[in-house]
Amino acid sequence: MNHLVVFAHPNPKSFCKGILDTVVKASEEKGASVRVRDLYDIGFDPVLRASDFEAFSNGAVPEDIAAEQEDVKWADAITFIYPVWWSSFPAMLKGYVDKVFSFGFAYGNVDGTIVGLLKGKKAFLFSTTGSPNEVYASNGMHNSMKQISDQGIFNFCGIDQVTHTFFGSVPYVDDATRKGYLAEVEKTVKDNLFS
Repeated sequence: MNHLVVFAHPNPKSFCKGILDTVVKASEEKGASVRVRDLYDIGFDPVLRASDFEAFSNGAVPEDIAAEQEDVKWADAITFIYPVWWSSFPAMLKGYVDKVFSFGFAYGNVDGTIVGLLKGKKAFLFSTTGSPNEVYASNGMHNSMKQISDQGIFNFCGIDQVTHTFFGSVPYVDDATRKGYLAEVEKTVKDNLFS
């Protein structure tokens, strides 16, 4: 099992980093090979440029995008760890998806029909929020975010097994609650990575 972990938080001391460490440890304990792409640490350029479109239209893939796509090809499972900002991905992660999950790689046109090309892979999303889970669940925001990311991106690209977990009020809960969140991360990975 090859597990790609895409991490998108600018603070290396964030709770998201604790999630990253837990995902890596749990994956390795289950025998998975793990690659981590810390988008801020590697200085990933999230801006999709006109030159990228020009390259795609000429059948070429820019080197930085091709390198990330090789990791996606390698992976059986892909985990995304990020804070929810304005009800969505941070711009860094949205730019990663815009550039890496491109036409011809993540989805394509087969006999006039758009099809996902990443079939057979799993996706896990661990999202942290400042608002309580109860608020986002009751006002439908969790469902909206899942529809945009889980269905609109991953299902669209052929990944039909998506597990999305939200951790609410992260800046305000006590350490015992955060430890419980990390235990949930560990259980999610260990129970679902190979299933």
